[in-house]
Amino acid sequence: MSAIHLDKSDALLVIDMQADFLPGGALGVAGGHEVVAPINHLIELYRAQGLPVFASRDWHPQDHCSFQAQGGPWPPHCVAGTPGAEFAAELALPDDAVVISKADTAPVDAYSAFGATDLAAQLRARGVERVTVVGLATDYCVLNTVSDALEEGLTTLVVPEAMRAVDVHPGDGRRALDRMVARGAVPVRLGEFGMVALSVA
Repeated sequence: MSAIHLDKSDALLVIDMQADFLPGGALGVAGGHEVVAPINHLIELYRAQGLPVFASRDWHPQDHCSFQAQGGPWPPHCVAGTPGAEFAAELALPDDAVVISKADTAPVDAYSAFGATDLAAQLRARGVERVTVVGLATDYCVLNTVSDALEEGLTTLVVPEAMRAVDVHPGDGRRALDRMVARGAVPVRLGEFGMVALSVA
């Protein structure tokens, strides 16, 4: 097993770790709560080196186009300012985490954290060249964020242990991971982080 050497060109992207996507939420992902601990471990590693942590969130208006009442596929979820839109209580986001709100206007949906946000510009401004993407859900917002990160020319690591899928159709998560890898994402294991003393070049 190789080690991941973090340096000043790295950033962590935590995707949509919100209450409504956890078990019991309006659009709960099975096993979603299981990724909090591995994500917290990665947050700790990145923050120990002074590296940026970004956290995306759905921040929908009440009449968002993705909701079934408006003809969309999903029940109402992550409505801006509601408890369901809050980050998971156990998620240890640092105070200086950069929060990226997406799909925050009624007529436009965005699965990707890059969709109609300034995420790409913020990463470029910090000199980020490699991102590690984790969170929910593998087959929707993680997949689309990873695809856009690759389109932006970013080296993109994915940690399957730190993501879970909706699996509307059984196997969607596995297929989504295969698609990410086929497009150039690099799957890594949690144990590959922190195996050696990490240092910022």
